[in-house]
Amino acid sequence: MREEMNIQWFPGHMTKARRMIEDMVKQVDGVCEIVDARIPASSRNPDLDSLTGGRPRLIIMNRTDQADPNVTAAWETFFRKQHAVTLKVDARSGRGTERFPAAVRELLSHKIEEYRAKGQTGRRLRVMVVGIPNVGKSTFINKIAGHRAAEVSDRPGVTKSKQWVAVDAGIDLLDTPGILWPKFESQTVGENLAFTGAVKDEILDRVTLGANLMLRLRDEYPDRICSRYKFTPSAEADGFELLEQAAAKRGFLLRGGEYDLERMAAVLLDEFRGGKLGRITLESPPEGS
Repeated sequence: MREEMNIQWFPGHMTKARRMIEDMVKQVDGVCEIVDARIPASSRNPDLDSLTGGRPRLIIMNRTDQADPNVTAAWETFFRKQHAVTLKVDARSGRGTERFPAAVRELLSHKIEEYRAKGQTGRRLRVMVVGIPNVGKSTFINKIAGHRAAEVSDRPGVTKSKQWVAVDAGIDLLDTPGILWPKFESQTVGENLAFTGAVKDEILDRVTLGANLMLRLRDEYPDRICSRYKFTPSAEADGFELLEQAAAKRGFLLRGGEYDLERMAAVLLDEFRGGKLGRITLESPPEGS
């Protein structure tokens, strides 16, 4: 049974970022929303629909190198059934990013025709890049632009202000700060965001978070626990017991012989986020979609 966690994080600068997106969206032709392929639903900010004023939306599924390829394919089909232009990428290596200009032109084909009819053939397209914190927006923009145009970090909340980045193929990108929404609709969504690092670890009980991640892995990818931590997870064990077994295998001991669950939880989260547990996706498209 998963332990209850209250995961909320909405610092003041996110309110400022929301206002900036609302103001700047009037200057763009379309919106590029970057989501984490490991949690494609949880990493979509539900407030973006109203914030982006109905602008055409391109969905970029980033970190596909760390996600389960079969589930990623199912998500791609799901988004396409919703008539969304979708692109799968791994921004860190650049895989898939070469298709970005074509995807933007597909998304904005009507706008291109509109500009052409006005005698503005070749007018540059302006696209706003949005997403939650730590989803890889800046890494993506830098790969597209071919140089270090935006500050990159594995910490959520690094991009603090707007900046335009000119890229080849007649496209200008507007980088924006990552924003979450004030209240997560479920514990699962909050956990998914915490597992992937979209919420700062400093505000979390990492032991409980690690225990709950162990349960998710036990239920969905038990072979990863076997291969990485060298034990077979019991169906009867709770998350803390699984975390303790992993700590025992790693030799993480405190004085007095207790297992260092804080250290083990930190290692588990780090190894999951770094892809060391293999390609894992924590949520699937709705059934029947």
